[in-house]
Amino acid sequence: MGQASAGRTRCDRLRWLRARWALLTTGSHRDRGMSTAEYAVGTIAACAFAAILFKVVTSSEVQQLITGLINRALNVAG
Repeated sequence: MGQASAGRTRCDRLRWLRARWALLTTGSHRDRGMSTAEYAVGTIAACAFAAILFKVVTSSEVQQLITGLINRALNVAG
C-alpha cells in the first residue's frame, strides 16, 4: 500500500504541476501582445536610443578610440 499510495501521490503532483504550468504559460489570453499606444511608445524609445547611439559612435573621440583599437589589433596580428 505504501508504494501504490506514493505512486498515486506522485502522479497527482505531476498532474497538478502540468496544469499549473499550462495555466502560467498560457495566461488568460486577455493581454496578448501590445496595443497601438505601447507600440508607439516603444518605437519612440527605440528611435531615441538609436539617435543617442549614433551621436556617440560618430563623435570624434569614439572614432579615434575605435581607430586606435583597430590599429593596435592589426599591429599585434602581424
